[in-house]
Amino acid sequence: MKYLAIMIIVLLSAGSANAQPKKLQKATFGMGCFWCSEALFQRLNGVTSVRSGYEGGDVANPSYEDVCSGTTGHAEVIEVTYDPLKIKYDELLEVFWKSHDPTTLNRQGADIGTQYRSVIFYHNDEQKQIAERYKKELNDTKAFSKPVVTAINKAATFYVAENYHQDYFNKNGNQPYCRMVILPKMEKLEKVFKAKLKH
Repeated sequence: MKYLAIMIIVLLSAGSANAQPKKLQKATFGMGCFWCSEALFQRLNGVTSVRSGYEGGDVANPSYEDVCSGTTGHAEVIEVTYDPLKIKYDELLEVFWKSHDPTTLNRQGADIGTQYRSVIFYHNDEQKQIAERYKKELNDTKAFSKPVVTAINKAATFYVAENYHQDYFNKNGNQPYCRMVILPKMEKLEKVFKAKLKH
């Protein structure tokens, strides 16, 4: 009888362990200026934090000036922490691809250079497979007028950008760049992804 009671406790605790929510996961995207990217992904329901930074280069601890020189190999990226029970990785990818031009190599609008390249840094094999399949589907269906050139690379060392880059739009919304470049992207996000936004 005692043994049976122990077995029931073990089974119940195993069941409750399986019922626990998935851990938060990370996604890393480069899609031009990280001020724009950060502002968009902060609005998504299920995203718990967004950090601006640099990834994919060959210089340790680069500064913003280093990265802007285009000589370090880094891209301006955002590191997104999200709850996969509230928003799936492919939903993040949908926002990623619809919020910038993934067909221009090493540029976004007036921002030109490898630091502004369209890139996905995957954190595991599942993310790699989803991103590659999604990119292939976009090109096969000619979703854009030109081929998608987004690079899909294994996550490397992420360097957090300087403090003044973090939460940039929320702190500097009246700046001309924010009004002219970021605000239209935010308005598009409101229209296209209204159901996915935080209320």
